[in-house]
Amino acid sequence: MKNLNIPVGVSDFEEIRKNGYYYVDKSGLIEELLKTTGTKVTLITRPRRFGKTLGMSMLESFFDIRKNSKEIFADLEISKNQEFCDEWMNQWPTVFVSFRQVDGLDFTGAYGMLALVISDLYKEHLYLLDSDKITDYDKEIVKQLIRRNASITDTKGSLMLLTRLLQQYYGKPVILLIDEYDVPVAKANAQGYYDEMLDVMKGLMQALKDNQSLRFAVITGCLKIAKESIFTGTNNFVSDTITASRLNEYFGFVQSEVNQILKDADMLDQSDNMKMWYDGYHFGDFDVYCPWDVMNYLLELQRNPNAKPVSYWKNTSDNAIIRSFIDYAGSNITKKLETLMAGGYIVQNIDENLTYDYLHSSEDNLWSVLYLTGYLTKVREKNCDSELPEDAIALMIPNREIKEIFETTVIKWFYDSARKWNRNGLFDAVWNGDSEKLTEEMNVLLRRTISYHDYREDFYHAFLAGIFTGAGYMVDSNKEHGEGRSDVIVYDSIHGRLAIFEAKYTKSLKNLENECEIALQQIDDRMYAKEFEDDYDQILCYGISFFKKRCMVRKK
Repeated sequence: MKNLNIPVGVSDFEEIRKNGYYYVDKSGLIEELLKTTGTKVTLITRPRRFGKTLGMSMLESFFDIRKNSKEIFADLEISKNQEFCDEWMNQWPTVFVSFRQVDGLDFTGAYGMLALVISDLYKEHLYLLDSDKITDYDKEIVKQLIRRNASITDTKGSLMLLTRLLQQYYGKPVILLIDEYDVPVAKANAQGYYDEMLDVMKGLMQALKDNQSLRFAVITGCLKIAKESIFTGTNNFVSDTITASRLNEYFGFVQSEVNQILKDADMLDQSDNMKMWYDGYHFGDFDVYCPWDVMNYLLELQRNPNAKPVSYWKNTSDNAIIRSFIDYAGSNITKKLETLMAGGYIVQNIDENLTYDYLHSSEDNLWSVLYLTGYLTKVREKNCDSELPEDAIALMIPNREIKEIFETTVIKWFYDSARKWNRNGLFDAVWNGDSEKLTEEMNVLLRRTISYHDYREDFYHAFLAGIFTGAGYMVDSNKEHGEGRSDVIVYDSIHGRLAIFEAKYTKSLKNLENECEIALQQIDDRMYAKEFEDDYDQILCYGISFFKKRCMVRKK
């Protein structure tokens, strides 16, 4: 194994290159973008964690007239085109601004964060205040923006103003790079101040409309917000999305790049794990790996060669979209979720022109969001069982990582939902030793869950524990008892009683009863109940077997 200097969490291109971090060459993006020089505004939408910010940082380093970037681009693909580099490298005034950190519980807090972003942006250009090419009036607005006491009107016009001032100073039109443009409105929608934030962002985006100081602009985001919602009046506007794109190979890692990374790290034996967990995204004609995951797993392998793949998306706040989707679920959505989680695909109409305030207004919008944010991907038509309807695409879960996120979210949803359901009949059956009634009540709850035939036993363990959690009982799950680990133990200490459950999962309906008997025998053989005999008056032992949304309970 070779120790690569892997940059995880570093999205600054110059930092990566100057510190000798491992870098997958994406500099071809620069020349590809400029093949259509008549395009004034290019909007690039990709899921989070696919290298948008690093790509934008690279563009800034290449174009910015204040920099000398020849050395950090040496040996990269773009450096082979000397004529192109002479014309474009460090020849243009460039503005790079990212809105990814604009967030707040209310509009005042979020606007304060946005004002800070604009202030920091203007601080990069303090030299404008010393120029006789800039009027005193404009200098005063610049000072107010830096101090964060400018009017909201001046804040809305701040990008337009900055491009004009830079053109006046350098005598050249400006390249404008806006990263994560949709984050402020997404956060605003979640917190209830969507209209106010949308108004501010629409004002900022006026820098893209009929701006004589603009050479061209590149914008990145997760979703393509409907043009009439935020980019009103913007002409020469081209969108590059995961559905139709010429830039897909520059966001995410393609197979040849992952092969090279693993070869460089002397980890070719990990190729199957990488593919199963982090591949599977279909952007246009390309099959793409998530770069965030690939680099995180490589770093972990360097620390621990025996490390297993895990979900590096799992703890991100973005996963709330799946939970909101499941909360919305009716029977139709539930069935489709079960199909997806069983490894199948669904056929849906996808709308790429969305507005955040209408994301939950229709089922189609919900599936569109899961697709555009990377939780689902497009199935190749050759892998579909039949011809798809016009304007529809087949969707599937891309890989093991995302499947695990769905599973975890569904289990958490059940835990939260079960507390609201009436379980009195089930509890009575448990303590009365009524296995037939308990079977009936368990089946009612199972039918209310989102499940699928490929669930492992740990889902059913979680299902059992979730039924009793939050109902006044202490619950142990997979704890050491006797000579092994019982699945679930429910304590009713006030009444001096407890229930021991051993769960089995079968792939055949006819095996339910046999699996119950095996579970009961395991409770006996491993003496799960013995340690409780001195402390509890009543100990009830149940074997329970599951098949999809069916179960059977037997009492010892």
